[in-house]
Amino acid sequence: MTAPGVGPITALAVFAAFDDATRFKRYSSAGAYLGLTPRRYESGEISQNGRVSKQGDKFARSCLFEAANAIYCRNLGGSRLRDWAHAIAQRTGPRKAKVALARKLAVTLHAMWRTGSIFKDTGSATRRP
Repeated sequence: MTAPGVGPITALAVFAAFDDATRFKRYSSAGAYLGLTPRRYESGEISQNGRVSKQGDKFARSCLFEAANAIYCRNLGGSRLRDWAHAIAQRTGPRKAKVALARKLAVTLHAMWRTGSIFKDTGSATRRP
């Protein structure tokens, strides 16, 4: 719950969705497990990114999207995350930026849980004393 925008319900939803911190070999797999990665359509010479795959736990995905919306719209801390999302929004639009921020939050929360660290807005997590 030290991450900005993440409250007790979001933390418990993500905790319940992942079930085990060592489930994924890479941290980036956490976002894909919750369905926060774009679906790919590939056929012959065509290769396109589509909408999010919506696989995995719907409640955890919606909680992460709401946390991303809170970071994006309000000044809750996490200014680097907000600046990163606003840069994406200028290129692709605010909804895609919020989904990308939700995916980043999922990966960050999984990494924090696995390493036992707390969130710092310096771009990395630090160990608890």
